[in-house]
Amino acid sequence: MNFALTKEQKMLQKSIRQYIKKKCPNSLVKELAASEKGYSPELWKEMAELGWMGLVFPDEYEGSNFSFFDLVLFFEEMGYNICPGPLFSTLVLSGLPILNYADNKLKSEILPQISTGEIILTMAVTEENADYIPSSIKTSAIKEGDEYIINGTKLFVNDAHVSDYILCVARTDETPNPEDGVTLFMVNAKTPGVEISLMKNVTLEKPCEVKFENVKVPAKNIIGKLNNGWMIVNDTIEKAALVKSAEMIGGARGTMDLALQYAKERVQFQRPIGSFQAVQQHFANMWLGINGCRDLVYLAASKTAKGEHAEKEIAMAKARTGKIFREVTTLGHQIFGAIGYTMEHDMHLYRRQALSGDITFGNTYSQLDKIAVSLGL
Repeated sequence: MNFALTKEQKMLQKSIRQYIKKKCPNSLVKELAASEKGYSPELWKEMAELGWMGLVFPDEYEGSNFSFFDLVLFFEEMGYNICPGPLFSTLVLSGLPILNYADNKLKSEILPQISTGEIILTMAVTEENADYIPSSIKTSAIKEGDEYIINGTKLFVNDAHVSDYILCVARTDETPNPEDGVTLFMVNAKTPGVEISLMKNVTLEKPCEVKFENVKVPAKNIIGKLNNGWMIVNDTIEKAALVKSAEMIGGARGTMDLALQYAKERVQFQRPIGSFQAVQQHFANMWLGINGCRDLVYLAASKTAKGEHAEKEIAMAKARTGKIFREVTTLGHQIFGAIGYTMEHDMHLYRRQALSGDITFGNTYSQLDKIAVSLGL
């Protein structure tokens, strides 16, 4: 297939690359990662003014009306430059399911506020097992009049501490099939009974524990249909896995370019280390892996953008990019040598992204299982 980008897509990539390079250098990335909020409200506002928050939303929701394929390109560049913040949580994990499954009233209320950067959202799925399996959903939602009472604990909910709304996945009915009886609720994060605390981690993300204790949510805040929420969650997680794969490709490119510049400048034995065959082969392997991953991601993104089923292609992309990004950062550390292992070095920014990206939305091994099932095994 021909994945040649259009003039508009190349302009989108260039504008993102130039903006993030100027506005979010690695020194700021480290500062934001160490801060409690984990993002810059000033940058958030500017990115909203650029139309990035509503990138894939229609004009009627103050959006920019780009395609899902364009969204993949967007996050590839965000991965290359690294800009910490709740953009992924808001746009991919929350904006997409609201756009695709919420009723018109809720879409008209929420999507314009996302586009203009007024609100931040996230999705709360995983619990104590930290997986994306419907049988693991134990958080309950019991109907009382026109409201539902939610009780339970969610783990690894990125950006919940700065979110205005949380899309909570809860069990509304006990059925033999665990996929049935799951419903998606939009919960105001300031509702009494919602308790949010940051979890310790080594990544650039800000995962949180979110406890729901007798939290009252209006029935009108259900996204999609009652007891039919797992289909929405599964669709969202698949798209998120694909977008995360694109982000990892960007990160692998960023890692390679960082190491490549060093290999051209660092002199040992009266010659640049990049002139040695062993180092050259490291870069050749990086480039082969990155380009192979990009083709897998673009194939899956192309099918998804057309509304075609792409479960196998997404699993292939996620499995491969998770592995390659880890390998590229490992080689990057080796090329930099001892200095690359100091915490002050920029290599750690990409290494931390590689480790977190691989396990998020299903690690390499779980994706390989999906591929095997698709082959009839």
